[in-house]
Parts: sequence; structure tokens; C-alpha cells
Amino acid sequence: MKQTRRKFTADFKARVAVEAIKENRTLAELSKHFEVSPVVISRWKKEFLENMSKAFGDKSHDDASIVDTEKLYAQIGQLKVENDFLKKSLKKIGL
Repeated sequence: MKQTRRKFTADFKARVAVEAIKENRTLAELSKHFEVSPVVISRWKKEFLENMSKAFGDKSHDDASIVDTEKLYAQIGQLKVENDFLKKSLKKIGL
């Protein structure tokens, strides 16, 4: 019987990483408690420490990615009018 790889939720990984950061228990104890390899716990801890600054990151970058839909709809309307005008002009010429 083939054993499938276990998948852990982000919440579980974060909880294990926080426990590892607290250093109240050794990696071996955490490994037994959470039934995860010490190597995996170390990897999750490292990844957590590298990415924790994103939780307090600058929100101004998110504002730049917000698109004004009204402007886009206006531009679509303008392009549609121009496209219709060009189609009519080409029909008049005979192309």
C-alpha cells in the first residue's frame, strides 16, 4: 500500500513554528508532540521568521494595485465607439 504525503494547513504550520520559536521544548519534543519531523519543523520556523515582516508590511503597495473600474469602463466605452466608427468608415470606402 502506497503512503500518500501528508498536507498541513498554514494555520498548523504557523502554530508549530511559533512553538519552535518559543523554545520551551526541544525540537525532538515538538516532533513527538506534533508528529512532524524535526527537519520539517526547522524549515517551517525558518520560513516563518523570513516572512513574518509581511504581517506588518506597508499597505501603500496594496493601494497601487487597486484599479479604478470606472476609468476602465469609460476607456472600454471610448474604444468601442472608436472601433464602431472605424468599421463604418471602412464599409463606406468598400474595404
